[in-house]
Amino acid sequence: MKQFLSIFTALLLAGTIGAWAQLPSVTLKTLDGATVQSETLSNDGRPFIIDFFATWCKPCNRELSAIAEVYDEWQEETGVKIYAVSIDQAQNINKVKPLVDQNEWEYEVLLDPNSDLLKALGGQMIPFVVVVDGNGNVVSKHSGYTDGAENELLEEIRNLLNP
Repeated sequence: MKQFLSIFTALLLAGTIGAWAQLPSVTLKTLDGATVQSETLSNDGRPFIIDFFATWCKPCNRELSAIAEVYDEWQEETGVKIYAVSIDQAQNINKVKPLVDQNEWEYEVLLDPNSDLLKALGGQMIPFVVVVDGNGNVVSKHSGYTDGAENELLEEIRNLLNP
């Protein structure tokens, strides 16, 4: 009986961990106002990154600008895609597109004005970066930004592609 309970507990935990590894279901908006469900975010079977930011967050803007400088190279080498998700509240949403355009960020930009996706993924502060594998499983989460951290992010993507 003890062995059965141990196996049952292990299977239950494995199922729970697997369920938490998938992206949660949250409704987001595009800059054009279209609705997007977070669990449908993908990159054709390749890894992708969700990078939470706000227009007023200096470290967020530094991080996204640093990645923008090498994003073409990253895409060529790994095929990675970045979703930049703004958590600016409704009264500031009109500042997001001008910031994106000014910085020439080529990311797919989504809006999460109530921070629903951020909270569902366990984020408490921004910048908050989530790495998702080609199967839609959340494989890592990072808070904060220091210069050069984007290199570690690229290494993570490389490791997912070549385990």
